[in-house]
Amino acid sequence: MNTKQNFPYWNPYVVGACIGILIILSFVITGRGLGAIGAFSSFVATIMKGIAPEHTLNNPVFSEYVSGADHPLKDWVVIEIAGVCIGGLISGLLSKRFKFEVIKGPRISSANRLILAFAGGTLMAYAAKITLGCTSGLAMSGGAVLSLGAWLFMFSVFIGGYALSFLIKKVWN
Repeated sequence: MNTKQNFPYWNPYVVGACIGILIILSFVITGRGLGAIGAFSSFVATIMKGIAPEHTLNNPVFSEYVSGADHPLKDWVVIEIAGVCIGGLISGLLSKRFKFEVIKGPRISSANRLILAFAGGTLMAYAAKITLGCTSGLAMSGGAVLSLGAWLFMFSVFIGGYALSFLIKKVWN
């Protein structure tokens, strides 16, 4: 018997409105929208500079992160993502939902589930880098300013997600 009581999930409409207000505040306070891929690029550039500094400085993708006067990890988006991770951890602990588990269907192993999740995340990160943006930055910040590209992107994500779900469902269930 499970004696641990979880708190109920928040209303998605209230959370959506709060995210909208957060994006508006982000534009007003920082002059930028929200995004994530820049934090990961800063992190990778820092690691690359430690391993191969000359190559990193000559690399057109990562040189912009390490050639400035400030340390790449002092960028505002790195602090934003650190806050998202810390906030998510605190939220999970306070709601008593924090635990280490692999959520999967009965027909897929935990190892395959993790491999698929890693492959999908890597593909999304690569696509975000080559398109000079990330899903959160494009969808939320671009959508907030009514960017046609952002809306086309989100419709494509949903259409692609629904189409792919029929294939994944066969492996998942």
